Amino acid sequence: MDNFYRYYFRPGYQSKELLIDIFSGAENETFLSDFINAISEINPKMIDILDLWMNDEVLMTYDSEVGKFTVSKDIWGFAFIMAENNQDGLVQINSILEKAELFEKGEVDFENYK
Repeated sequence: MDNFYRYYFRPGYQSKELLIDIFSGAENETFLSDFINAISEINPKMIDILDLWMNDEVLMTYDSEVGKFTVSKDIWGFAFIMAENNQDGLVQINSILEKAELFEKGEVDFENYK
């Protein structure tokens, strides 16, 4: 890792729902703890974990002061932070990550996801 987790704050494919797409660094063993530490001001608490072994993916659901969100992490080094029913909370998480030392936001053309 070159000291950053790189991410996009973008819509899902063919969706208006926004998500945070960690496209670089999520394969690191410390990703989840670094992410939780970065957003500690909203007091995230894990409330559920689901191992989707057939998809090689783990879904971790958190509750926080800005509402619920889910972290999806797979074995290929990708991670997504999603909050379908809590888009405002996701916007707040993005705002925190924009200022976080270990996270770097990439520019996105929303037209590419239509």
